Amino acid sequence: MSPEDQIVGLLSRWLARHIDNTELRAGLDSAGRHGLSAEQEEALDELDEELDRTGPIGRGDLEMVVRETLEALALG
Repeated sequence: MSPEDQIVGLLSRWLARHIDNTELRAGLDSAGRHGLSAEQEEALDELDEELDRTGPIGRGDLEMVVRETLEALALG
């Protein structure tokens, strides 16, 4: 499975509340970024920053950033 597919799956699971922020972070780290475009990597950088601000249990603005990251991945 490509990193892009893995990340889309992780983000979808997080949005459905099947995984928490800590599991999302671990999954993103293990998926890697090989083959992603500069825009996709930038979206993931923003998501990483928001995860740092939100912490292990908060959701707040993180949901908006997750949705934006999904959009960036979909557009390639």
